[in-house]
Amino acid sequence: MLVVDRVWKRFGAAPAVADLSFHVHPGEIFGLLGPNGAGKTTTLRMILGITAPDQGNVTMQGRAGVDRDRTGYLPEERGLFDDASIRDTLAYLGALHGMRLADARAAALPWLARIGLEARSKEKVSALSKGNQQKIQFVGAVLHRPALAILDEPFAGLDPLNQELFLALVRDLREQGTAVLLSAHHLDLVERLADRLLLMSQGRAILGGTMQEIRRQAAGGIEQVLSIEISSRPGTPIDGPRLASDLAALAAGARVESLVGDSQMRIDVPLPSGADAGPVLVMLAARAAIRKVESRTLSLHEIYLVAVQDSGTPTPQIGGVAHV
Repeated sequence: MLVVDRVWKRFGAAPAVADLSFHVHPGEIFGLLGPNGAGKTTTLRMILGITAPDQGNVTMQGRAGVDRDRTGYLPEERGLFDDASIRDTLAYLGALHGMRLADARAAALPWLARIGLEARSKEKVSALSKGNQQKIQFVGAVLHRPALAILDEPFAGLDPLNQELFLALVRDLREQGTAVLLSAHHLDLVERLADRLLLMSQGRAILGGTMQEIRRQAAGGIEQVLSIEISSRPGTPIDGPRLASDLAALAAGARVESLVGDSQMRIDVPLPSGADAGPVLVMLAARAAIRKVESRTLSLHEIYLVAVQDSGTPTPQIGGVAHV
């Protein structure tokens, strides 16, 4: 459906996007991720034809550029008319994509029922909360049943219940055969949605593929994390710095997080396939009481942090956690 082929974009000396390539299939949710300044917005603008790449090509179904009547775009910034009614707003947005006004009004009714705003269709947009305005923008982006939907921060301003609603709405687009390009900072939601992912940093792709594939690419193929909660024994506080140092000799990449001062801590130990966690558990049991042990898969959030830091992107200093 969409092919981005070796595109470059420069603003001054440093490239905002450098030699970027990816593709999105019909009926696929593709996540485009990265820290602020990674080049995501510039990439979306090149796809939409708002700005042209300096090099490379963007094609939709084999043709240069994207067909705007067959593309839906949910921008990060809200662009609704406050004084217009909800139904007129949706009719107008549908007409911008080639729909007749009457058809757009009719198509909007089941959508308004789905998002819980059918009874408020005659109200002005200004009467809506930020979350409900986000719902209207989403419907306006997909009312014309686009072949390609580009969603930039679709979960912004949504409470947990409406986040779940949006997850269902985006999955429905996939079931209808729509290609969905999704950019978002809600990594837990992206992990639940996306079929494939591309992580950008400093304008370049640094990881890409399914969740299983990027777990294998990141952190030396580590897919599991052993999470251990410990507490001090009476009269014997935990020596956090020494514990972190000794863990480094047993498990590369382990993290020590203080939960309650020096009395309770959580240890996260990345485990390569087939690794023996016994020495870590024996060492911890000799120094503290082990309260909880869990094994879990490496999350997208953790992969993102490690990959972006390894790429050389400056990151904020996060207190309270010792990275071994």
